[in-house]
Amino acid sequence: MFIQHTSASLVIQENADPAVLRDLATWMAQLAPEDAGAYEHDAEGPDDMPSHLRSAVTRSSESIPIAKGDLVLGTWQAIYVWEHRAAQQSRRLVVHVIGE
Repeated sequence: MFIQHTSASLVIQENADPAVLRDLATWMAQLAPEDAGAYEHDAEGPDDMPSHLRSAVTRSSESIPIAKGDLVLGTWQAIYVWEHRAAQQSRRLVVHVIGE
């Protein structure tokens, strides 16, 4: 699976406690804050460069095994498209299935 964007990413994370995703978002906002004076690249607004930084420390692709037609994820795992922009965006994923 591959996301065709430089301001969003794919993550496999816990799917049981929503606090995990909130804590990840808080941590990411501290790592790459939206600070209008901090970045040169701001062509699409103050969240433009922070979104690129956030995608640089995450992933644009994931490889997940499939068995009997189902994704083989751990008990608490889920796949998320992590949007790093403030406004809703349209995103495209490419899925390539190999094998059975």
